[in-house]
Amino acid sequence: MGKGEATRERILEIAEAAVLAKGFGATSIDEVIAEAGLTKSGFFYHFRDKNALAREMLRRYVETNDRLFDDIFRRGRELSDDPLQSFLISLKLLAEVMADLPNGHPGCLIASICYQERLFDREVRDLTAQSVRSWNAHFRAILDGIAAVYPPREAIDLDDLAEMISCVVDGAIIMSKTLNDPKRLERQILLFRSCVKLIFAPPPSS
Repeated sequence: MGKGEATRERILEIAEAAVLAKGFGATSIDEVIAEAGLTKSGFFYHFRDKNALAREMLRRYVETNDRLFDDIFRRGRELSDDPLQSFLISLKLLAEVMADLPNGHPGCLIASICYQERLFDREVRDLTAQSVRSWNAHFRAILDGIAAVYPPREAIDLDDLAEMISCVVDGAIIMSKTLNDPKRLERQILLFRSCVKLIFAPPPSS
């Protein structure tokens, strides 16, 4: 990584931490500049304004999460060829990753942007929606593979179940931070895992 790329990455890292801690509106360019040890011209060389910073922060955040999910679900597939068992393994791995975060999950950048969407231009808002739709589609494809082998035991909308994953994770992040209990995120993911198992696992043979 060249010096310019390293500086840009440092700015994004500082800005993301600040936004997750107190929101985008309360995060100023001046404080990011001070923390990064830059001049204003140095900052504006990389980002022309706050919306440009938000766009790149969001792209970086989505790419990081995509890599995390891709790695976890790839490992699940490697450990089992069965689509249901593979997904259950992946959810257990995801719960373990969340449990290993030393101070709990720092928060969701997409949620932070959503809560203050009036501060952002349409491109940022569209990127936010696109990332959510992409994750929903990814999880829906996994559920389709499971349902083809294990028909759901109850009539459910697989789109709703796919969306539930993000709802559980984001909701658990909020609750764990509010109640100062980082382990709640792990427990909620494992509870979702149990729900998936109940929905798809074949009934015991009599």
